[in-house]
Amino acid sequence: MDIIIKEMETEEEIRAKGYVDWKTVREAYSGLLSQDYLDTAETLEKCVERAFKWRDNMLVAKEGDKVIGFAGYGKSRYGDLENAGEVHSLYILQEYYGKRVGYGLMNAAVERMAEYDRIVVRVLEENERAIRFYERYGFRFDGFRESIVLGTEQTVLRMVLEK
Repeated sequence: MDIIIKEMETEEEIRAKGYVDWKTVREAYSGLLSQDYLDTAETLEKCVERAFKWRDNMLVAKEGDKVIGFAGYGKSRYGDLENAGEVHSLYILQEYYGKRVGYGLMNAAVERMAEYDRIVVRVLEENERAIRFYERYGFRFDGFRESIVLGTEQTVLRMVLEK
């Protein structure tokens, strides 16, 4: 399996990232988020539109010409943490789970945020698979939690990687 990680650049990559967003949200959040929310708020059209709207600081993982995952990164949105970057999205098609694609994307994102002292991720409290991945990578909970509405109320936890 020959996988490359690169900045998202072409229109084809942007469209494919939108598709991967749509598909992976269904794979990762089935049973965690309501089906009604997934069917109405996370449509393929909305995911592709979002991909074209937010193109900067977006990495894609590709096997050949196929986009199989993506990661978005940048300055942390949390004002309470000094000099922090954030990986605000990290999604991989389920068929590529366990093949180190997530590590490749995370490594590339962290490398691009070398100027920050720490990196932040947000994760749904019930998303055990993602929590295990982040913990293996070195992220730790810092006690911050917030409620958000994704169809229904959800609890989001913050994890921090100190560099």
